[in-house]
Amino acid sequence: MEKKTQTSPWLDWAVELQALAQGGLHYSRDPFDRERFQRIRDIAAEMLAQKSGLSLETVKGLFCCETGYQTPKLDTRAAVFREGKILLVRENDGRWSLPGGWVDVNVSVLENTAKEVREEAGLEVVPRRLIAVQDREKHNRPVYAWKICKIFVLCDLAGGEFRPNSETTESGYFSRSELPPLAEEKNTEEQVRMCFEAHRAETWETLFD
Repeated sequence: MEKKTQTSPWLDWAVELQALAQGGLHYSRDPFDRERFQRIRDIAAEMLAQKSGLSLETVKGLFCCETGYQTPKLDTRAAVFREGKILLVRENDGRWSLPGGWVDVNVSVLENTAKEVREEAGLEVVPRRLIAVQDREKHNRPVYAWKICKIFVLCDLAGGEFRPNSETTESGYFSRSELPPLAEEKNTEEQVRMCFEAHRAETWETLFD
């Protein structure tokens, strides 16, 4: 199921420079070395701003705001089924996605999965099976300037109903052959079909990149 997304060399260089600089700023105690690492970080941000068209301030806010050793961000996506159909939520731009989002620092992957379904769909679910852990840039576009691990979790529906919220406008259940337009930066048709396969399987071996 892996689909490698090609990235431009300059993006790979900028990401690596940023990671090296962030690590250097975390571990180095020499003030002159720290000054050099900060300049490397600034150059990486300038490269991204030049190529992306975003302001340098925006790039630094997205790309250079973390401290410590750089690690991937985590994103959870819940696969919830009812009568053989999968739950999707409609984003504010009209496209649809599996309920999910960034894993908050004070919750586990299991807790975050249930929380996102509650917030975006108004439903209570019980996460019960890990479907896949994917390297986002191998499956989704556009490629971002930071590494993301996407975690897909099969959940049992426990109750609830959709409630208006700031992130989604409605929810619905869809068959495998009648999927609506998807927010493919969050989940592709291939990823949704993977969730169907996990739901139908008597046993499932977790996929990972």
